[in-house]
Amino acid sequence: MSQAYVLYANPGWGSAIVEAQLAHYGLPMQLVDVGNLFESAPARERLLPLNPVVQVPTLVLPDGRVMTESAAITLLLADLTGRDDLVPGPAAPERAVFLRWLVFLVANVYPTFTYADDPTRFVKTAGAEQAFRAEVDAYAQRLWRAVEAAAGAPHFLGARLSALDLYVAVMTRWRPRRAWFAEHAPKLHACAQRADADPHWAAVLARNFPLS
Repeated sequence: MSQAYVLYANPGWGSAIVEAQLAHYGLPMQLVDVGNLFESAPARERLLPLNPVVQVPTLVLPDGRVMTESAAITLLLADLTGRDDLVPGPAAPERAVFLRWLVFLVANVYPTFTYADDPTRFVKTAGAEQAFRAEVDAYAQRLWRAVEAAAGAPHFLGARLSALDLYVAVMTRWRPRRAWFAEHAPKLHACAQRADADPHWAAVLARNFPLS
């Protein structure tokens, strides 16, 4: 049985969030780059036995159990390490705010990428794909404005760093991308820039986003 955490990933995708947390905690990690799950049937076939919705991140724990869903993995890693530097502990005053916006990001914002990254998976009317993407992207921007209104400074939770900053650092590299955030969501843009430079995960972010 492997003593490492095996992370099925694709550079620049949501797996970067979990990869950075494993690096932050100093946990032994084996990366398996599965490839583009939209374009590669072999990539999907490779991941299907582990994850019925064929998504990354998919994490195999050292005891062989499989974890999916980045928010669940975020909470589990904090429990397994006994640390509260990325996830406020149960008695921390920031705990409720952290949980609210963690779930908001994964339940509301994240699905906009699921649907709009490859609209042809959901829209079967020829010529309607681009209009569908435009509507979903506009909805995502409205969601991001709500997140911006809740964000603190210098980190999302104010004085303390958390996994929310890591989510923001990764997700703001996707549509509508950093330039939009700089103009329309400056607090999130500042959080993301600060998180980019964090020594615990700067190398992971650079590997995942080498051109940005």
